[in-house]
Order: sequence, then structure tokens, then C-alpha cells
Amino acid sequence: MTEQMTGAQSLIRSLEHVGVDTVFGIPGGAILPAYDPLYDSAKVRHILMRHEQGAGHAAEGYAYATGRPGVCMATSGPGATNLVTPLADAHMDSVPMVAITGQVASPMIGTDAFQEADICGITMPITKHNFLVKDVRDIPRTIAEAFHIASSGRPGPVLVDISKDALQNVTDFVWPERLELPGYRPVTKPHGKQVREAARMIAEAKRPVLYVGGGVLRAGAAAELRVLAELTGVPVVTTLMARGVFPDSHPQYVGMPGMHGDVAAVGSLQQADLIVALGARFDDRVTGRLDSFAPDAKIVHADIDPAEISKNRHADVPIVGDCREVLADLVVAVRSDQEKGRQGDYEAWWHRLKQLRTTYPKGFETPDDGSLSPQAVIQRLGQVVGPEATYVAGVGQHQMWAAQFIDYERPGSFVNSGGLGTMGFSVPAALGAKVGDPDRTVWSVDGDGCFQMTNQELATCAIEGIPIKVAVVNNGNLGMVRQWQTLFYEGRYSNTDLQTSPRDEKVRIPDFVRLAEAYGCVGLRCERPEDIDATIEKAMAINDAPVVVDFTVNHDAMVWPMVGPGVSNDKIQYARDMAPNWEHQD
Repeated sequence: MTEQMTGAQSLIRSLEHVGVDTVFGIPGGAILPAYDPLYDSAKVRHILMRHEQGAGHAAEGYAYATGRPGVCMATSGPGATNLVTPLADAHMDSVPMVAITGQVASPMIGTDAFQEADICGITMPITKHNFLVKDVRDIPRTIAEAFHIASSGRPGPVLVDISKDALQNVTDFVWPERLELPGYRPVTKPHGKQVREAARMIAEAKRPVLYVGGGVLRAGAAAELRVLAELTGVPVVTTLMARGVFPDSHPQYVGMPGMHGDVAAVGSLQQADLIVALGARFDDRVTGRLDSFAPDAKIVHADIDPAEISKNRHADVPIVGDCREVLADLVVAVRSDQEKGRQGDYEAWWHRLKQLRTTYPKGFETPDDGSLSPQAVIQRLGQVVGPEATYVAGVGQHQMWAAQFIDYERPGSFVNSGGLGTMGFSVPAALGAKVGDPDRTVWSVDGDGCFQMTNQELATCAIEGIPIKVAVVNNGNLGMVRQWQTLFYEGRYSNTDLQTSPRDEKVRIPDFVRLAEAYGCVGLRCERPEDIDATIEKAMAINDAPVVVDFTVNHDAMVWPMVGPGVSNDKIQYARDMAPNWEHQD
């Protein structure tokens, strides 16, 4: 049986078919035909955002919370181009997302018509795939393919651009019985010989490390990772994108590697003789100067995307496959080796790593002037709120402190913009995460710079009944940029003072408490260390409205440890002008 309907009705019916329950978007001329049948849908909730960038980041947050593709919708031209940043962000961090945009009528494409932009051409490098639909009959098939591509293989964003006449024309609705994608066959099952070789190398290694990236989170492979780690006894480090995929409280957890990683985690990779990279891409923020990274290590690299393997560091054993299947097969191979008496001895290696952890623990200095330490604020937030909450960070100093000083015990508890480093990510992504997982407490951990880029979405939260909580770590500056100016530009603070935190005069531009109240939220402020816990507890007690807390913190605090730009990880500093003495760690 077929049913006649407009392309717009066909679009909404298709979204219902693939199980979409929420769309974040803003209507406009070219996409307007789709908004009429959306009005009648009993299955799809539309959340009216205040900016298309917010819609895209909300879709990302929803995807993090649910594991399903987040969906955003925008009109042609400026509406579509406002999605470019979240599309690029989702592409860098492998977030499943489908963006649906309206396009001018097909006869007008290429004529520079009002609100026309070649969004497919613009987004080609930053989407996993995109479609331009000009025939009304193609809408159901295209939507089915878009969701399959976004969520299978290495996840990512897919854009579907639909001309206005395709939305207005009438067609017989036909849902495809099967997908015909001959050029798209992601490999999920790893090659058995490669897996067995990896197991052999683990048993023979003296200083192995499991280097775990966001691909393990995307694959839902946290349980398999834990089994492998405990079976082998190998140390585990998790990248920024994998925080929480292996519990911080686990005795085999060594920390986060990278530019602002733990000394022990950075040292473990530098001194390793075997690195088993799982869903990680040897990003420059992890490796530092690439030619000096882990000089003595053999590399086992498992990733679902063959383009990542040996892209930055040559893999001695390349394994293409889904991380969940790779880990499951690796567990079987390791058990088989152990039954034959082949098992690694890492006692001396663990002695060295425990020494590093003890000698160079995470820490911070308390300001002498009685002002709030941003690290203390974030640490207490994690301790008071607990590991069951979801923490969504913006980008900058507060992002690194959130990664360092909150303990993560479950996969998906830490959400952030890693690859692209998008300021303004936190508030809309927290909104999306709360919609996707409404029973879980969601805290946006934001900076005063990031917060001012997308805080208009507080209006969306208040009107739509999405009670997120926002901790604004307000140091009055673009903090990470100021840190670099302190360290590398002789303290010449060019254009980093935001004046959101008072110095001598009690002037705040803007006043975040009053701004929150203007948006229909509850606004709180904390300026004294002794008030941190009470303020967090007060915010936690409010569940019927969004809450914004202005934590006015010291503006001189810096993120440590730090590997400077363009230098070797061996030169990591745990405080200014203070570096580990690697030679005395035996």
C-alpha cells in the first residue's frame, strides 16, 4: 500500500520511520514546508533553538547521551551556514548526527537566489557524506541512507539538503526495503591473524600501555576494555575524548595523556615498548613533537577507519575493525596465550609508573588573596554532585580542569569538544544531553568566554523545561589564551580581558546572575572558598528551572601539567619551570 503525500510530509514520516523523537532547529523560508507536517507529528518533538549553531551542538549532546544520531534542522543560506561549526565539530569527534536543511527551489539553484548557499559544497570536507535532494521521490531513501551512514562504521555527521519544490511536490510514500550503498561497506570484524599477533606482542612486552581513545566510547566497548585490561594487567591511559570509558578509580588507570595530561600517563607512553592504540588517532595534542613520541614503542593500532591507521605514526600491527569486536577477539586471543603459559611480566613497569604517580600527582595552588581557585571549584563540583551526573565542558582552561579534577567512573559522563575545540559548545550540548537523558543531572562546565557565545540557549532551556545546571568558571578573561600570553608572549595581554569579573570596581559586563534571571533561569554567585559546597548544593536542590552559577575565580590560575607547543612530551612541566627528572625514576 502506498500513500500520497507532499515531500514535506514524506520527510517527517521518514524521520518517524528511523525512530527520531527530537529535532533541534529554527524554521525559515526554504525549510518552512517541512515545519507544517512537523506541527502535527505525535512522535517527533521539535525544540526551537535560538541559533542554528546551538541546534547543531544540541544534536551532538543528544547523540552523546543516547548513542543515536542527533538531528538538527535549518533553512537555506545563513541558516545552513550556521550549522558549519557543529558539523565540523561532529566530524572531528566522530559524533553521529543528521542535519536537514532547506534549499531554494531546484530551478533557482545556481542563480544566486535569495538565501541560496551551496551547503553541500561548503560542508563536503566536514561531513561524512551529504546529499542534495531535488526529486520528491528520493526523500525516504535519502533519509534512510543518511541515518545508516551517520551511525555505522566510524560515526559522523551527514547533511541532507532538500530543495523547496521537492518538499512541496506530491509523491507516493515508499519506504525502502533495503539500502543500496555499494561503495559503503565499513569493516567491523578484525582480521584474526592481526589480533593474535597483537596478543603475542602484549605477552612479550615489558612496558606495554593501552592507549584508549574516543573510538572505544563510540563502539560501546567499555566492558570489553575492562575485561582486557584486568586479564592482561596492562596500564591504561584514556584520551580527553575517552574520559570515563575506563574508571578513574581502577588501580590500572594511569591517567590522561597529552598536552595537559598526567605526568605518569605522558611518561608511560614515552617510556613504553608497546602501545596498543584502541580507537585513538595519535593526535598532535597527545603526541607532542611527533618524531620524539614514544621512541622505543612498537605500535598496535586498532581503528574502524583505515585512513587513521599509520596516518601519524606507523603501525607495526594494523587492525581495522570496530573496537568492541577487536577487544572481544583480543580477549579470546590473550586467554588462549595464557592457557599456553604465555603471559607478560610487568612488575618492574608498574613499579616505575606507581613511582611517577606518587612523585607527580595532580594538584594546584590555593590563591594567596583568598579568591576562589578554579581547580577547587571544579574538584568540589565533581565530589558534591558525584559520578552519576553528566559533565559537559566548553573549551579552554575550564575544559582541562574538568578533565583533570572530576573523577569519571562511567562512559559518557564527560562530554566536550575535543578535535575542533569549539568555544560555545557547552550550553547547547548540555541542553541536548539533558533532552536525551532527562533523568540524569547535567552540568555545563563553562568559561566566561565560551558562555557568552551561546548563552542565548538558556531561553530555550527555560521555555522548553530543560533544567540544566551551568557552572561558569569566571576568571574575567579568555583564560587559555591569557595563559599562553603569560608563558610565550612576555605577559602582553592583548585583547583577552573580558571584564566579566571585577578587579577594583564592582562592575561586571555582563552580570551573569542578572543575565540568567533575564532568561528565566535561577542565577547564583559564589566568590568565597567557604561558600563553594553550599552554592553547589543550592543549585542541586533546584530541579524545576535551569540554574546558572557564577563562580568568580582567580584570574592568574594556569593549567598544569603542560607540554609546550612543538616540543617533546619528555619536556612536560608539572608547574612553571618545573619538569620531571625522568632519569631518576628507576
